[in-house]
Order: sequence, then structure tokens, then C-alpha cells
Amino acid sequence: MADLSVNICGVKLNNPLIAASGTFGFGREYSEFYPLEALGGISCKGITLAPRLGNPPPRIAECSSGILNSVGLQNPGVDHFIEEDLPWLSQQNTAVIANIAGNTVEDYCQMAEKLSDSAVDMIELNISCPNVKHGGVAFGTSCQSVGNITREVKAHCKKPLIVKLSPNVADIAEIAKSAEAEGADAVSLINTLTGMRIDIDTARPILKNNTGGMSGAAVFPVAVRMVWQVKNAVKIPVIGMGGISTWQDAVEMLIAGADALQIGTVFFNDPYAPIKICKGLNDYLDKKGMKSVTELTATIKPW
Repeated sequence: MADLSVNICGVKLNNPLIAASGTFGFGREYSEFYPLEALGGISCKGITLAPRLGNPPPRIAECSSGILNSVGLQNPGVDHFIEEDLPWLSQQNTAVIANIAGNTVEDYCQMAEKLSDSAVDMIELNISCPNVKHGGVAFGTSCQSVGNITREVKAHCKKPLIVKLSPNVADIAEIAKSAEAEGADAVSLINTLTGMRIDIDTARPILKNNTGGMSGAAVFPVAVRMVWQVKNAVKIPVIGMGGISTWQDAVEMLIAGADALQIGTVFFNDPYAPIKICKGLNDYLDKKGMKSVTELTATIKPW
């Protein structure tokens, strides 16, 4: 059997598969299916400084080969996470990544400080949130804003910092370079694409929030392209995500340049997906005569 373990920013993962934030909760429900050490890590439900109820329903809409969501970061807050969820997660023999979200730079910095003194292994910075002090434009939409928030949060963060990149930008490679230049230890991509569905009987948007984030198999080719672009632009680890549903998808994303992977929407119709992906990945590596999954990363052959 090949070695499926990977090392991201000094943190060893059992395998390259990380449960993506917002799709796995804090892991308790999925632990009823299999031990969570079957995963390389868990990027926990996005947490904010104070508890949030999220957006009003309807906040989920199905679409071809994916879903739209506007859940709105419903979560119990960072203090509850540290006191109630993290002690249990820390006993699951898998890497724990805290995904943080906020509406001001100060929110992010306070959470980074709190979590730096906790048992989390890494912190993932969700920069798709609106900056309320600058007109509500998302933090992740310009090189300047990405660089600014990365620099500020890094100054308060003792854990490896992953910056999660939005695909809703003109040049994601330049965005990634800005994060790297200001201290990001790794980048993860892609976050959801902005989408919309309309009920043709009522002529109203299906989502109460009008628009939502699209994820699932339909976004996979976009994610592969962006991971490839970013891998060619930065030297820090790249965590690839966006529509990975099968072991073949995992292999393709690794070849494109991913050092590790996040899987998410696939959990909603197949909770056993990581077990199947790891088996297929191992069989593929054996067939190719590769001893480690790391041999696959960025092996794309140019024409």
C-alpha cells in the first residue's frame, strides 16, 4: 500500500482528504459512520466571534450536479467551539482546522488570538465575508484587501494560517500571491461560486437571500483550472477543493497541483465518500508504482 499521508505546514495528515468547512459540522454526526481518523483532517463549520443564527430560509436550493446555499454562517460562536466542541474533536486522531469568518478585521484578529491558545492544528481564513467597514465588499475580492487582512490576522496567529480563496475574482493567481506575500502559510481553493435560481411559478428567487454559493460536481473543472494557476504562482502549499466527488477527481486535482484536498458537497449524498476515495487513490498509486501520494502533486504534463 502506498503512503497516503501528507504534511501541510508542519502538520501531518493521515491522508490528503480534509472535510470542507460547512459540510461536516464539527464531525459528531459523521463519527457515527466511521472513525474520523479515516480523514486527514476536518475544516470545521465556519465560526464567528459571536453566535449567529444564519440567514432566514429558504437557504438551500438544488441545481444540476450541485447545490446553492445561503446558510449565512449559522454557528455557536468561537468560545462555544473552544469549550464544547474542540475537546471532543481533539480526541479523534485527525487534524482539526478552525475556519473563521467575520465582518471586520478586528473580528478575525480576536478569533485568531483565541484559537492560537487552543488545541486546533491550523486556522483557515474565510475571506468571502463582507467587510462592513468598507461598503460590504468581500475581503477576498482584491489583492490589496486580501494582503491587508492576511497581514493583520497573521500578526495575531500562532498556528499555521490557511487563506481560503474566493473564485469570484478576476485573477485568482494574483490574489494567492498577495496572501503569500503577507504571511499566509497555505492557501485553499476554491470557495463557492456565486449563483442564483428562480422559481418560475412565483418569479421569486428560490433563496430568501436571492443569491448563494454554488458547490458540487458542476464546479470541478473551474476548481481544477484555478488550482493549476495558483500552484504555478506560489511556493506555499495549495489545498484544492471544489466538486471533488470520486477518487478520479482526487487524482486529477492532485495532478493539477494540490498538496492536499478538501471534499464537501459529496457528503450530502454519500457520507462514505472519503473511504471510497482513499481506496481508489491507493489502488491508483499501486497501479502506477508510486510509493507516496505526494508523488502525484503537480505532475501535469504541458502540451
